[in-house]
Amino acid sequence: AVALGTHAERFSISVVDTCSSTNALLLERAAQGCSARSVIRSVVVCEQQTAGRGRRGRRWLSAGSGSLTFSLLWRFAPGTPLPAALSLVAGLAVARALEQCGARDIALKWPNDVLLRGRKLAGILIEVAQSRNEGTAVVIGIGLNLRLPPDFNAGGEFGAAALAEVLPQLPARNALLARLLIELDAALEQFTVQGFNGLREQWLARHALQDAELRVVLDQHTLLEGRCCGIDVDGALLLATISGLQRVISGDVSVRRA
Repeated sequence: AVALGTHAERFSISVVDTCSSTNALLLERAAQGCSARSVIRSVVVCEQQTAGRGRRGRRWLSAGSGSLTFSLLWRFAPGTPLPAALSLVAGLAVARALEQCGARDIALKWPNDVLLRGRKLAGILIEVAQSRNEGTAVVIGIGLNLRLPPDFNAGGEFGAAALAEVLPQLPARNALLARLLIELDAALEQFTVQGFNGLREQWLARHALQDAELRVVLDQHTLLEGRCCGIDVDGALLLATISGLQRVISGDVSVRRA
């Protein structure tokens, strides 16, 4: 609360030592009756996840002080459809928070990864919560690598990275969490009013794959190939293909370099 300063009254934060997944825990709490009209942002922080999840069923490992893992419950007004660009907005907020802490070489990979020097520093998982017909509620889960274990294999395309690589003196985890929550709150508030178009240029300024030749893959099958032309106003990935400009909507697909 001290680290959040004047923003403290906007958040209700629960810290648990161990859980299967901060997203799962917060989804369960939301289903039990969190009011969609509440202005308080519910947050769950976990020291160690035993069954953390990423997109497309992947596991997200967290290891005590070596990572920061938390989820935020965010509510949209009744009748608001789930915005397609939500993971991009969350990624931008994470990037801005880390840059304010002094981190350099932070980039964003569509639709939900934060990269450090081309390797995955943080991941984002967004899931829809049940909110008893009081509007759309979503849980935004974020896993951030602070340090990697000495024996960790960080190889492969977009392999793992850790914040300690660029910040030998890491900020206190409470202070880092506070900065992340403040930036998430600001970005999501702006997104609610202006849509993604109000944040699009900031996202593109950190775009890791701009002008790269890419493959869009689903279940190991290539669906599209082309040159990345950026991000549309609604968050869709734009690819220049032999058939013309194609829009790719986030879902179960993944993006790889051709």
